[in-house]
This record gives sequence, structure tokens and C-alpha cells, in this order.
Amino acid sequence: MLFNQTISRRDLLARSAVGFGSLALASLCAEAAPVATVPTDPMAPRLPHFPARAKRVIFLFMKGGPSHVDTFDPKPLLTRDDGKPLPFAKPRVQFAPTSNLLKSPWSFKQYGESGSWVSELFPRLAAQVDDLCLIHSLHGTNPAHGGAVLKIHTGSDNFIRPSMGSWVSYGLGTENANLPAFVTICPTLAHGGINNWSSAFLPAVYQGTPLGNASVPSDQAKVKYISNGSVAREIQRMQLDRLNAINREHQSHSGPEASLAARINSFELAFRMQNELPRVEDLSGESQATQKLYGMDDPVTANFGRMCLMARRFAEAGVRFIQVTHSDSKVQWDQHSDLKNGHEKNAREVDLPIAGLLQDLKARGLLEDTLVWWGGEFGRTPVAESGNGRDHNPEGFTMWLAGGGVKAGLRYGTTDDYGYYAAENKVHIHDLHATILHLLGLDHERLTYRYAGRDFRLTDIEGNVVRDVLA
Repeated sequence: MLFNQTISRRDLLARSAVGFGSLALASLCAEAAPVATVPTDPMAPRLPHFPARAKRVIFLFMKGGPSHVDTFDPKPLLTRDDGKPLPFAKPRVQFAPTSNLLKSPWSFKQYGESGSWVSELFPRLAAQVDDLCLIHSLHGTNPAHGGAVLKIHTGSDNFIRPSMGSWVSYGLGTENANLPAFVTICPTLAHGGINNWSSAFLPAVYQGTPLGNASVPSDQAKVKYISNGSVAREIQRMQLDRLNAINREHQSHSGPEASLAARINSFELAFRMQNELPRVEDLSGESQATQKLYGMDDPVTANFGRMCLMARRFAEAGVRFIQVTHSDSKVQWDQHSDLKNGHEKNAREVDLPIAGLLQDLKARGLLEDTLVWWGGEFGRTPVAESGNGRDHNPEGFTMWLAGGGVKAGLRYGTTDDYGYYAAENKVHIHDLHATILHLLGLDHERLTYRYAGRDFRLTDIEGNVVRDVLA
């Protein structure tokens, strides 16, 4: 009798839970599900592992590798021994041939109560030096841009891994249900490109949302497809409601699936962003004084200044991780030759906007729980390349942090007397990542995601929190 009952092939496949769509969806959901229970809304705010000092991060990425010995790490012996051979061995692996020692073309002075050294490249930022925590002993593993950029962003220089911003989004969610947790403004498309803001094997909802790219002026940097000129918002709402009804119907047969619910919520987020995101991007309501503070009245500083002002607005709006990239297709910070002109051009473009950002965050009470992070993928060699330039140097370089629970006015770690190698209190990239996560209330060893049979984390199997820089 059973075989005489009428049932369609489609119903048979769906009801027996072996339909190709069900199998594919179940496989995708299983792969995306983390070890812990996924909340219905994957972007919902989540409690940190322990009380956090920072709620959000603004990463000011100086693409190409600024020279530490020309910006924040003066070396008197480098000046004294200009033109002489380096008195110890160079690294076994180097990016390009180099010659003798090359002194800095710029003078340094001590500023503020901390007495921290800053070169004349950054006169505006020098006035904010008491808010900076300068880490002079960073070191990495890769002398090539591609690997080093990936390492800074993902913790790995040779595998595709989730970006740090994606890990932060995964760990904490967003403070604003109408915005993504991770935004990257004018990111570079070179040396890793989208992999630098990708969620990789984390669910796609944690991927960074790019505004333009490095080849697009910041006043034209928008999220793609944020508006639909051909379909009215009311019609879009009806379409989305119909799609949700179909998905709920599927759930009624397949059972509740947190990862499918997360996908449904991602559609809702995209819809809500149409109202919220343009409002955050619109700078017309900012006072003339504020725009001047960021250098938007000067064509030299306007482009980067606008990016920094947008970063502040995203921070105010509840975005967890905001990246601002200074890069262009011609100069960047990669001065293999003509160090003086290249670094001076770059510094003029970013000095005032960064100082303005710090001042503005502080005046608004945001610097206390916003961690500002500045740096490139590596530093530069103290020895010359092409006579008047410097080669890549991952062996020792400077980054700085500000706000968000770090010790202000601190100079931590050192490089050797010429600035080639990290020497005292060395800080690996994994250590820096562990420290930033700690400031956000996240234990880097507990922030894991199971993929391909293994628990992954941003710091892989390494990393120690640098507790000496914590306030």
C-alpha cells in the first residue's frame, strides 16, 4: 500500500533529508559552526573573557614599512659611523643588496614629560607623544611585503588565515546592530589584497567591509551596492520578508540551525546598513574646526584626514575594528631609494591627521576605551640601498599604541646601537597580537575556532601578552 501513495521526487528528497540542497547546506553549516554554541545573531555583542580596557581598535596601517631609525628610534652611532661598514653580520636572508651605514637625514628631539624622541618628520604627532606607548623592539619573520603584510594582519605569512579584525568581530560581535563589526578604509589591494581583511575559514559575517581601496580617493570610498536605485526600499523589504519566509519554511523541515539563522541575519544587516552607513560616512555635519583639525582644509592632508575622521565616526558608532591604510601606487613608505623625499611626502600626509585623531578621541572621552595602533609591516635597514634608500627590515622596528589601557609616555624595548635587530624586551608579532586581544578582554589562547580538525587562533601556537605595556 505504501508504494501506491503519491509523493513527488522533490518531497521525497526533502523529507528524507538527503536532498542535494539539504546536504550542501548541512555541510556548509557544519563547517562554519564553532566549537562553542553560536548565538542566533552571530554579530550580537558578547562578553569578553575578562574585563576589557579597550572596546575597539583603530589600526593606522602605514603600507610599505616606515623607517624606525628615521621616525621614533634615533641612533647616535648611526650618525657617527655614517658611510662605514656595519660592524656585525647582516641577516642571513635579506630582500635586496645593501652597502654601508646610512645616517638619518632628519634630526630628533625629546618631547613632552616622557622625553620620548621623535624626528622632525612628525612635528604635530610629537606634541601628542605623552599619549603614545612606543614599542621599539618589534620583530617579524618575513622580509618581503606580501608575507610581512599578511603576518601583521593575520598572524601568518604563508597560509590563508582570518584577519585580526575578523577574530575581534568573532570574539566580541558588534556594538551597533546596523553596522558591521569590522571596517577597512581604502585598503591596499596589493600584497595579500582581500586576504588582509578576509574572515578565511571563520563565518563570512566576520569579514571586513571595505570602503573603496588604496587607489580610490577617500571622498569616493564607499561600500559597494549600499543603495539600490532601481528597487524602492519598500519593495526590498517585501523581497527580504519573502526570502526569510522561505528560509523559515526550510527550517521547519530541517530543524533549527544556528548557522542558517546567522545567514538570515546577515541579509537583515545588509538591509539595515543602507540607512546607517551613509549617515556615518557623511562628514557634512562636522564643524569647520573639526575638519581643520584633521587637515581637511589642505590638499596635502585632506585625503588621509578624511579617512581618520571617518574612523572616529565609526568608532563612535560602535564598530569594533577600524583600519585606515596609508598607501598609494607610487611612493608608499617603501623607500629603497630617495628616502628623504619619499618619507617626507608620506609624513606630511599623515602627521597632522593622526595628531588630530588622537586629540579628537581624547576630547570626546573615546581614547580611554579606543586602542589606536600605528605601524607598517616592518622597518628599514640602517644600511643603505641604492646609495640613498633603505631595504626592508623585519629584524627590529617600532610601532606605537595609544589609549585603550596601555601605558602612556612609555618607551618599551630597544634595537641594537644601529637599529638593525630587536635587542632588549623583544616583541614578536604574535606577542603584539596577544597583547591587543588582551586589552580587548580576549585571551588569545581561548579565542579559537575549529576548522579541518584543528583548533586555530590568531597567534597560532605562540604569543605572550606584553604586560609591561599595560596600564
